[in-house]
Amino acid sequence: MELFFLYFFLGFLLFILLSLQIVFYKNKSIFFSANLPPGRTGWPLLGETLEFLSTGWRGHPEKFVYDRMVKYSQECFKTNILGEPVAIVCGATGNKFLFSNENKLVTAWWPDSVNKVFPTSLQTNSKEEAKKMRKLLPQFLKAEALQRYIGIMDTFAQRHFANEWENQKEICVFPLAKRYTFWLACRLFLSVEDPDHIARFAGPFHLLAAGIISIPIDFPGTPFNKAIKAAELIRKELKLIIKQRKIDLAEKKATPTQDILSHMLTITNENGQNMTEMDIADKILGLLIGGHDTASVVITFIVKYLAEFPHIYNAVYKEQMEIAKSKAPGELLKWEDIQKMKYSWNVACEVMRLTPPQQGAFREAMTEFTYAGFTIPKGWKLYWSAYSTHRDPKYFVDPEKFDPTRFEGNGPAPYTYVPFGGGPRMCPGKEYARLEILAFMHNVVKRFRWEKLLANEKIIVDPFPVPTKGLPIRLIPHNIDE
Repeated sequence: MELFFLYFFLGFLLFILLSLQIVFYKNKSIFFSANLPPGRTGWPLLGETLEFLSTGWRGHPEKFVYDRMVKYSQECFKTNILGEPVAIVCGATGNKFLFSNENKLVTAWWPDSVNKVFPTSLQTNSKEEAKKMRKLLPQFLKAEALQRYIGIMDTFAQRHFANEWENQKEICVFPLAKRYTFWLACRLFLSVEDPDHIARFAGPFHLLAAGIISIPIDFPGTPFNKAIKAAELIRKELKLIIKQRKIDLAEKKATPTQDILSHMLTITNENGQNMTEMDIADKILGLLIGGHDTASVVITFIVKYLAEFPHIYNAVYKEQMEIAKSKAPGELLKWEDIQKMKYSWNVACEVMRLTPPQQGAFREAMTEFTYAGFTIPKGWKLYWSAYSTHRDPKYFVDPEKFDPTRFEGNGPAPYTYVPFGGGPRMCPGKEYARLEILAFMHNVVKRFRWEKLLANEKIIVDPFPVPTKGLPIRLIPHNIDE
């Protein structure tokens, strides 16, 4: 027994020494580079990952950045997140530096958890996969191309409210918002709209979203393990859809331009090769995540803020009813109608300022450089945070106040309002999100007023901001002659 404990102790000591050696070599710039940003790197292996994530779990995601800006530097500080040395750049100047130096000094970076959830990114790397996606998307997600989808979005919104909201006294907004954005993405990206078909892989999506940016511990029950299993289930279903689409294309039952899936199946690379089914499944999976979670978060918080500020609701209602009254019976929304929804979009923008669906994003230093007088070593990760500007009184007067008029005229100063990122890596789905959000707003205020059932429902970030109880509301349908 004593010999067993001796071996156990020696094995444990060896594990600790190896772990420290890995940390040392991975972070040796911390020990040898001069003039690094101020800050702390936390525990071996874990760094400050738990503090970074737990501030969101506790409902105060901005606290990690704010506390360290006060303690170390308003411009840049160092930490260690997800096993990587990270320089967090702050303020509009930091955003401008990162966005304007994309592919010059910095490049995109995703944690290992993302690469393991998407296996095809391991065959090349996540940076190359992102470049491929950005070449595929413009013709489908730019404003001109999306105009033909507005009627479909309006139809889906009408169907959603008829099936899920009408004849209900009370509902939970967040799960229904997720259903709306996911079904719409399935229709526009895959031409799939059969409820039973969609339901087979709709369920795992919240597990995938919750675990994709998490500590990459692949043990049963961990968020990361659940995300991997969820991705596998969704990928299997997508492969069945892909196989059927190949048949439909061959038999002329589908066209090469009807949606993103057909486009991916028919294009070839510079060597004349088609994308593999696994490659297409991973890319569609990434698109569904992007078109599902962030928009559903924005929609949920629009409902929340409109309930809290009746005068804001009234202004949105007035704008939307002017559009509704200009339509013939049964006539769907058009591009011209969307352009008239200026105040409604200002409301959505103010929602994203106070509750950004994307908290920030990582980059990687391609070479050693100097920023704000500090040395950023090659290979270090950098992170920008929407919270470093969105609630800063230096950029927004009375920043805690909900005020859509901030976005009138020229709007906020450059690089201060960044819910979609910026520079070459600005979210390519920005215009798509604008249209589906406005289609939702138009249809919801035409039908209802509402009241929150929980006055002070807690908001957490995991990794997107969500109300812990799903935002339950009481619906008040409009009178027919109102």
